[in-house]
Amino acid sequence: MLNTSLTTDSVAIDLQPIVSKIINEERINQEEGLLLYNQASIPLLGSLANAIREKKNGNNTFFNKNIHIEPTNICVFDCKFCSYSRKLSKKVEAWEYTIDEMIEKLKTYKEKDITEVHLVGGVHPKMGLHYFIELIKKIKKIRPDIHIKAFTAVELEYMCRKAKVTYEEGLKMLKNAGQDSLPGGGAEIFDEDIRNEICADKCNSETWLEIHETAHKLKMPSNATMLYGHIEKPIHIIDHLDRLRQLQDKTCGFNTFIPLKYRNGNNQMSHINEGSLVNDIKLYAFARIYLDNFKHLKAYWPMIGKKTTQNLLAFGVDDIDGTIDDTTKIYSMAGVEDQNPTMSTEEIIKLVKDVGRTPIQRDTLYNTIRKY
Repeated sequence: MLNTSLTTDSVAIDLQPIVSKIINEERINQEEGLLLYNQASIPLLGSLANAIREKKNGNNTFFNKNIHIEPTNICVFDCKFCSYSRKLSKKVEAWEYTIDEMIEKLKTYKEKDITEVHLVGGVHPKMGLHYFIELIKKIKKIRPDIHIKAFTAVELEYMCRKAKVTYEEGLKMLKNAGQDSLPGGGAEIFDEDIRNEICADKCNSETWLEIHETAHKLKMPSNATMLYGHIEKPIHIIDHLDRLRQLQDKTCGFNTFIPLKYRNGNNQMSHINEGSLVNDIKLYAFARIYLDNFKHLKAYWPMIGKKTTQNLLAFGVDDIDGTIDDTTKIYSMAGVEDQNPTMSTEEIIKLVKDVGRTPIQRDTLYNTIRKY
């Protein structure tokens, strides 16, 4: 049973059976989830989400010391929400780093105590599976100790298709080269009707799930994401979370869930207003409640902002990503507040402690490195 002062007597009659199930740590179904999402107040969702967060992770709030390497923002796909990608034929604000350039960048961190390299970018038609195998091998040669989290399912689908290998074969090759895990990007919204409107030309939801399931079978853990705050409806959110929950039941391979807020700067969907802070809080709190088999819920601070990240620590979030050191442009190109995203360890510790939480430096797999 959850440790909460909340009682069902204070809850609307329609929600009382659902809230009772949650307090008793019983799973709610899609129909119950939809009712809760549509009718529950923010204080109710927050109280339940925080109780679950503290049951799973206590007062701990996790972060890591990481950098991103983004090989290119040139991309063959045309996602309407994306502010980051550029076409090969139109290279304004585009980049494509060579392997040597990326390795030189990594060398500047050779003596620093980062524990993770996050390798992700656009889907470049000339950067294939064997190209990235070479890159991973060279990264491991310089930093054999570092964890390489690399390639969304969208990138993997394309590189495996181009190399004419199965997903399992491609992932085995990458794992043998030194890749350790997968990020969660490219999931967007699983509903195919919505997907056809916002990202019709890239891999579908079943392929995304298949690639992650295959990775889990190969003992390569991954993250999961969802893009929210655009044209989706609550029913699509519930469907997305439910499919993730089903796969986690099957494989236990997801490390964390990361809601990703749609940002409307400089893309083909800029006419759509961004969601409010209230909507952010509601989404995160609900995700913490519904994803009962996910241990961690992450607020990716370069996307959501430092202050909102801090607020979300009371609404189910127990992880805030890492130091990053201004090594990603994905959200800065969409006009977010932090145009040069970086936080020192001291700044992260202060952000967490200022709201009464305990900062824990972790590795990618949530093993504790240091408690502050």
